Amino acid sequence: MISIWHNPRCGTSRRALALLEERGVTPVIRRYLEEPPTEAELRATLAALNLTAGELLRRKEPLVAELGLTEAGEDALIAAMVDHPILIERPVIFSEARAVLARPAERALAILAP
Repeated sequence: MISIWHNPRCGTSRRALALLEERGVTPVIRRYLEEPPTEAELRATLAALNLTAGELLRRKEPLVAELGLTEAGEDALIAAMVDHPILIERPVIFSEARAVLARPAERALAILAP
């Protein structure tokens, strides 16, 4: 099963989803802004992606500055992302074996590699 944390207003997220669908994959779509990940889910995602919270943070999001997150530590960033999922970079695509941050959108195809 493949799933995607998706924001339909994001062009990269729409493109990544289209790339999967063009290859016959119908992922489970989680609109993460409406159904935010829990802290445990976010920590597991960071581990699967092998990224820090700072690397998954949408640094260009105005809320980063508003919340004073530019120098925040890992725990503070994770808490902020749970409370404000718009801070999470997208799309994130999952399979049973791995997770991929599909930026650029073509990285979505890595989820299909054996």
